Amino acid sequence: MARIELNRVTKGLGPGNRKLSHLPPRLITGAYIVDTGVRKLGADEETAKRLHGMATAAYPFLGKLDAETFTRLLGAGEITLGASLLLPIVPTALAGLGLAGFSAGLLGLYLRIPGMRQNGSLRPTAQGTPLAKDAWLLGIGLSFVVDAILSRGDDVR
Repeated sequence: MARIELNRVTKGLGPGNRKLSHLPPRLITGAYIVDTGVRKLGADEETAKRLHGMATAAYPFLGKLDAETFTRLLGAGEITLGASLLLPIVPTALAGLGLAGFSAGLLGLYLRIPGMRQNGSLRPTAQGTPLAKDAWLLGIGLSFVVDAILSRGDDVR
């Protein structure tokens, strides 16, 4: 009977300090984000205008871009971020920083766009629920970063 060394299982997955526990959230969030990016690359004009309008309501500087360019850039960015999560060669801390930054931007939409939250509360309205649910992305990204910080010396023995 083969003996499995626990430290190899938890530290495995390629060079550096990769943990097996990082694999499920990296795969799930990465695949989800790649899919949303691909759909944005193929977005029609109406969808692009809706996405751009929502983004410029929260971040007015994005109004300098036309709707189609914005949507293509957003899609490409999402594909890049998703790929960084899916590819084990990208350190988890780096992928986590990207995910945390991206999700912070999504939560900024939730906090800044009128009608997303109940008056005087952080609780979402029915329209705000899809954006509020993106808080889990921030949690995953920050968990990756914190784990990397706390385990920095673990692979030096």
